[in-house]
Amino acid sequence: MADQTTSTENLDRDAVAKRLTDLADELRSGENTTVRVGNKDVALTPPEILDYRIDVVEKQSRFRGNRETVRIEIDWKT
Repeated sequence: MADQTTSTENLDRDAVAKRLTDLADELRSGENTTVRVGNKDVALTPPEILDYRIDVVEKQSRFRGNRETVRIEIDWKT
């Protein structure tokens, strides 16, 4: 059974950068990692080697304007 916790927010650039930096600091610590998702803290146990994927999607529309999306995925088996 898989548990999934999802949160969507509108944040300014500094807030997004802080969350990414906090996650990076947690990963660097070599300890268990805690990720804040909405109002819930999720404890994770990443190993030394992780699978990392980044996707960038650039959409151009004459009428709707341009839209860019960055998806970062980090996963592992425990």
